[in-house]
Formats: sequence, C-alpha cells, structure tokens
Amino acid sequence: MTRVRRKDAKKPATARVAVPVARPGAVTRTGGRPLSVAVTGACSFLGKNLIGLLEEDERVARIVSLDVERPTTAGQKTRVYDVDLTQPTAEEGVAEILTAERVDAVVHLAFLASPTHATAWAHELESVGTMHVLNACRRSEVQKLVMWSQTVLYGAHPTNPNFLSERHPLRARREDPFFADKIEAESQAMRFGRPGKGRVVSVLRTAPILGPTVKNYLTRYLSRRVVPTILGFDPLIQFVHEADAVAAFKLAVDHDLPGVFNIVGDGVLPLSTVVKLAGRAAVPLPRPLATPLVGALWLSHLSETPPALLDYLQYLCVADGEHAQQAMGFSPVYTTREAVIDFASAQHLRDVRLLSETPA
Repeated sequence: MTRVRRKDAKKPATARVAVPVARPGAVTRTGGRPLSVAVTGACSFLGKNLIGLLEEDERVARIVSLDVERPTTAGQKTRVYDVDLTQPTAEEGVAEILTAERVDAVVHLAFLASPTHATAWAHELESVGTMHVLNACRRSEVQKLVMWSQTVLYGAHPTNPNFLSERHPLRARREDPFFADKIEAESQAMRFGRPGKGRVVSVLRTAPILGPTVKNYLTRYLSRRVVPTILGFDPLIQFVHEADAVAAFKLAVDHDLPGVFNIVGDGVLPLSTVVKLAGRAAVPLPRPLATPLVGALWLSHLSETPPALLDYLQYLCVADGEHAQQAMGFSPVYTTREAVIDFASAQHLRDVRLLSETPA
C-alpha cells in the first residue's frame, strides 16, 4: 500500500477573483449533493486560489489537496495530502485517496507555468504524472476531470488565422519539452474522456495569465526594465486576467461542461503597446541574432527563457473565446488591456519598494 501523508489545514486566505455566471441549464454532476473535489497542483497559483473559492462555496463539502506542500488557502474543508506525482507509486496513492474521500471531481493543475531546465523532472510531473492521475481516476471510478492547458500550445506561426478556435491543431514546437509534455498530457485527457465512457472531461486552455500577483515567464519578461522584442515584428498579444482564469475553473467544477475551451480576455494589444503599458523599454533584436543568443543563455542556465518562446514575440497566437462564452457561459471581467494595467500597477509598487530598499 502506498504511504501518503495527510497534513493539517490552515485558515484560508482571501482570494481576489471574479466569478462569471454559468450558462442557463448547466447542472452539477451530483444533482445537488455536496461535492467532494480533489485538486492536484494545489500549491500552484491556480490551485491555491481555486481552493480559496471552493472553501467559500457551501455546495462543496470537502476539498482534497494533492501536492508536496500545504496550500496557503487550505481551510476547514480541505484535507491536505503529501503526494508527489513524479513518484512511481503516485497512481496507487492517489487512487486510495480519491476512493477514501469519495471524490466527485478531480481538478488537474499540476503543470508548470514557466519553462524549466529540469526537463526530465518536468516530464515526470506533467506527462507521466497525468497518466498517474488518470489511472487513479479509473481505479476509483471518478467520472469528472477538469484540466489546465494553455493557448500557447497552438503555436505562433505566420500562417495562423486571426483567431484560433478549439478545432485548430496544437502546433507548438514539440522539440521543446515545455510544450511537448503539455500536449501529451492533454492528449491523454482527451482519450480518458472519449464518448461512451460516461465521463466528463473539461480542458481549459488559458491565454497567458497576467495580473497583480501571478508569477510566470510572462510576468518575469514584463518586470525587466528592458525587454527584448524581434526587429520588424509587432504581433498582437492576448492575455487572461488571473481572476478570470481562476473563475473559469470554478465554473467548470460547478457544472458539467465536457470539451475543450479557450479561456481568454476580451481584446488584443500589439506587443509594443503591452511593453509601453507595463512601463518598460523595448530592445528590438534581429531574429538571426536573438535565437542563438537566447539559446546560448538558456543552455548556460543564465536565462529562464528557451528560444522557442521567441516565436511568440514574432508571430500571432490569439485564441477565440466564443465557444467558452456560448457553451460555458464564461465572460471575462477583465480585458487584455486591463490585465496589463493591473499587472503594471502592482509591478510599479514592487519597483518602488525595491528602490527604497536599495542602499544608497
């Protein structure tokens, strides 16, 4: 039997999120019975904020946190288990927990928000870890899965249409592990939710998440005083505010919404406008120079950005959110512009604080 450790919960912290209204007629799988919801990646930004929302929902009786640490938002409803999805015994341990806690739905958020040099570990977490989670759901007969994916998996290409729908293939660079592992995980989830199995699988592909508190490769890029761009290119950029992203997952937990959904903010902005709104200065680099430079810095562990992400500074990758609005009833509270401004305001305060703490 796999040994798993349950941790004591703490009082939940307040999460700043906006909850959209579900489409008419949407119903919970349990038909009104209080839900038991398990969350993998519970200490991630999405995980801890979703748990904060679930703690406040009287329709949720129990929250099961599956991560290597205790989420800061865990409260009286949350039962916290020390689970490492990279371990070979993870499937058995997760299956035991899901069965013992009578889990109705699993929210799978154990994915990296930013690239990492630890590619072997990332593969075990995302691709193999997803296999562990799905097999545990099969063994414990959990019939509902909500999973995080990202619109960057569509890839940035010169041939992309103005808006990418959910039917568009995932064409991100598969030679880059950051994309390949997520694409493989999504493929596994879609097989798990094949028709005829009686399962509900909701895959939420979020646009790059931006806001005052989230931390990822995008916020690191925009927090630099000087940011690189690609000479001669100014692609349209799309974001989803951190509050809207969390609210979309809460909506998918509350209602049976099978399928793939693009979760995006309204509107797009040229990259040059994003940089200006963030109060940064752009340094345009020729792509033939930028690729080897960024690649060398990445291989030397002197940069947190692999060269594959340069595509998104050059070409369009904007997703269509109409399906999420029509089928889910998801309407973002924040526009792309407002997400940038909200981030920029918070970053300005951090910059001021940093300057005030710097010795003269």
